[in-house]
Amino acid sequence: MPDYVIPPPIQAAVPVVGGGSFPVRRIYCVGRNYAEHAREMGHDPDRELPFFFTKPADAVLTGGADMPYPSMTADLHHEMELVVALQSGGTDISEADAMRHVWGYAAGLDMTRRDLQGEAKKAGRPWDMAKGFDHSVPISDLVAAHGVAPGRIELRVNGVVRQSSDVAKLIWSVPETIAYLSKLVRLEAGDLVFTGTPEGVAAVQRGDLLEGTVDGVGSVRVRIV
Repeated sequence: MPDYVIPPPIQAAVPVVGGGSFPVRRIYCVGRNYAEHAREMGHDPDRELPFFFTKPADAVLTGGADMPYPSMTADLHHEMELVVALQSGGTDISEADAMRHVWGYAAGLDMTRRDLQGEAKKAGRPWDMAKGFDHSVPISDLVAAHGVAPGRIELRVNGVVRQSSDVAKLIWSVPETIAYLSKLVRLEAGDLVFTGTPEGVAAVQRGDLLEGTVDGVGSVRVRIV
């Protein structure tokens, strides 16, 4: 056993429907992967290759736990997404082989400090602190991919629909996203891929209840406190 000079960090993990846990290695997120969301953010969805940002593995928030409103922001936004969990990986994965690397799916939220993101964009700086803060990844339990066909994606805030679309509207499909990402980095078992959010992103406040679903996959529930 290694002789660590400090205790090793606790392994981040997401519960699995039916029992067990999925250890999280890395979290990759693809940006602007629904046409209407790209447009609402002021971009042309027909001209971009996929681009990615990351979140820390220990930002996952599971079991319906409350999410503390983060510091240094007055504009916290929700982004409802289908999440793909990988059971294996590699580099230069082909689209034809991509789905065999998928273990399962979850419903997840990419919570964003939008004001910090906007400031970073204007200054040409990284988005890390806008996206990768503590508790910024509320996520449902994972469901095994076998026989699952993700469909409608929806988010309600205090019972009112904010986002509503279908996974079929992804600009870059799940296998295309995995294949492209594997050209940039080596993917491994334990990686989570957030596949992008549809239109309707907006701010939330303390006390708001967020309830998101992906048909065929599951539901994520979080209250901002």
